[in-house]
Amino acid sequence: MSPLLAFGSNGSGQLGIGHRDDVAHAQPTILPAAAITSHNPPTRIAAGGNHTLLLLASGDLLWAGDPTTGACGRLDTTPATIPQFRPVDLPPALPPSTKIALVAATWEASIIATRANQVLAFGRDSRGALGLGVTTLHAASATTIPDFPPPGTHLTDLAAGMGHVVAVLSNGEAWGWGNGRKGQLGEPPAAAVCSPRRIAGVGFKVARAVCGREFTCLFGAAATGELAVLGSDKGAVRSQAPQGGVVGWKEVGAGWGSVFMLKGDGTLVSWGRDDHGQLSPGDIGQIKHIAVGSEHALALTEAGELVAWGWGEHGNCGPIRHDTGQRGQRNQIALNKALGGEQGMEITMIGAGCATSWIAVGNAT
Repeated sequence: MSPLLAFGSNGSGQLGIGHRDDVAHAQPTILPAAAITSHNPPTRIAAGGNHTLLLLASGDLLWAGDPTTGACGRLDTTPATIPQFRPVDLPPALPPSTKIALVAATWEASIIATRANQVLAFGRDSRGALGLGVTTLHAASATTIPDFPPPGTHLTDLAAGMGHVVAVLSNGEAWGWGNGRKGQLGEPPAAAVCSPRRIAGVGFKVARAVCGREFTCLFGAAATGELAVLGSDKGAVRSQAPQGGVVGWKEVGAGWGSVFMLKGDGTLVSWGRDDHGQLSPGDIGQIKHIAVGSEHALALTEAGELVAWGWGEHGNCGPIRHDTGQRGQRNQIALNKALGGEQGMEITMIGAGCATSWIAVGNAT
């Protein structure tokens, strides 16, 4: 079986499962031969509106979905006859040995950071999310963002919302670019920040960043728990943020209108928009990992169960039920179907995107 399964929205082939129909049951993706092994598992999935980036432990990067925007890094933008994952074409100017460390995706663009400390962008965005300056709003292949990061620093985290990008640097600074109209890139608000700009006035060293549709949430170190939410307060995502910090976080994520924080003790804290049941239903049990999509979330429990909740109209929360999208409801994903009935297999990673869900599987340890 394929080591990567997917379900949800698939109108542009972004699931990489060989067709363009939405699916509610986890389906095997089509991958290059031996791309994923026990020694080279997937480490991160970044999903735009209609494209997906899959980063492997080796630093290799794959794509699936709509290449016509340039967000898949191809000069040939003809949609594939059979949607599947393929290697991202890096520019010839980069050494053939180039490996990728971090990935993020806006609606129609992709941002990557190499292990050699280069940051590149490809795709299109009218408000500067490529970070390539006011004259470059479209890049069909990966293009280096000039003069970034600053000398003596490197990226430690990279996040993106629908139209803005935030990078966390090794010195604890956060820099951003793209749509900053609501203040999600700090002060002053700007409709288009076309080059990386330091987010001033944070007041602490940033360890992680997550981006919603029109907000950014910055986290300090888990031991100290600082927190800052910038931008729109739609859904009370700023005003409902925990007071007094968030000490002990383990994993963090954001949907378009909500924020999630998994603590080291396995409990999940969430706040923000909940009109489609996006926030945690609260009866999941001890959680091992989370993945947060645009309007839904997944949780892998310590007991090995995979649970989904939120807006699941495309099948991204599993088979659609009459109560899908109601507050407090959750859907347990049938793992016997997800794992194809094979024995000795377990979920090794989960991912979520724009109404898309992902399960990486491997041999049980």
